[in-house]
Amino acid sequence: MQLGFVSAIFGDLSFEEVLRHAAEIGYDCVEVMCWPPGGPDRKFGGVMHLDVTEFSQSRAEDTLALCDKYGIVISALAYYSIPLSADPEQAEAACAHLPKVIDAAALLGLSTVNSFVGANHTLSLEDNFRRFEQVWPDFVRHAEERNIRIGIENCPMLFPDTWPFGLNLARTPAIWRRMFEAIPSDHFGLNYDPSHLRMQLMDPIQPIYEFGPRIFHTHAKDMRIDPQKLNDVGSLVLPMERSTAKIPGLGDIDWGKWIGALSDVGYDGPVCVEVEDEAFEGSVERRRQSLEISYQVLRPLIA
Repeated sequence: MQLGFVSAIFGDLSFEEVLRHAAEIGYDCVEVMCWPPGGPDRKFGGVMHLDVTEFSQSRAEDTLALCDKYGIVISALAYYSIPLSADPEQAEAACAHLPKVIDAAALLGLSTVNSFVGANHTLSLEDNFRRFEQVWPDFVRHAEERNIRIGIENCPMLFPDTWPFGLNLARTPAIWRRMFEAIPSDHFGLNYDPSHLRMQLMDPIQPIYEFGPRIFHTHAKDMRIDPQKLNDVGSLVLPMERSTAKIPGLGDIDWGKWIGALSDVGYDGPVCVEVEDEAFEGSVERRRQSLEISYQVLRPLIA
């Protein structure tokens, strides 16, 4: 396995500065955010460390040369917008940009692009699944033609205005099974993040044994459930009212068991720290500290 981090934590820094921090701490790889120019279309969106809107072979060569300079590889390109959004403009923009990310990954000689399936939070599960079957086969065919795998992150994207359905259909093992039955391509799989299952009061480790071959990429983000709040407000409230996103080692997930399960199923890909821990917001130094602590937690588990 390779230990890395998600570049979004340094959204205000250049791509080269991201690589420098990665090399200085000791990371192996970075998952690189590739949103289009123009800023975010939702909360936590909009970071662009590589502009892939008009990506060329020469730009790919320059990018790889910069990675070689720092001894860091790109684990995947990532674009987490909402292709099935209830907002037609957001859905249209997402559907137009994702193929460009796939094309750029191919030029860079990468194997993986990470994304969300998306969802229309005003529709039912069945209606969303029908839209998934209409929209996603074309994306997967585009990726197959370029020998790129698409890893779908399992974040439900639950906000006060999208509760309870969320903005990403691919949130549970039951739905993953249906997705992979509908699109059985070996270029379509998961960017597996255990925190999102823990947030839903689910076991984040057991699904690895069923979906191991479908795990293309992973995120290392911890989650802490507050039992006092859970007992007070129950399980039907917005999950983050009783949960807190943490860096690895400061939440409830047993990282030894998680890494152990990944190794059991033969996973040998990236493990990328994703920092959404509000205790480490602010200065570059504070954000870097979150990555240093995460590194110390995970490196002993990942040779």
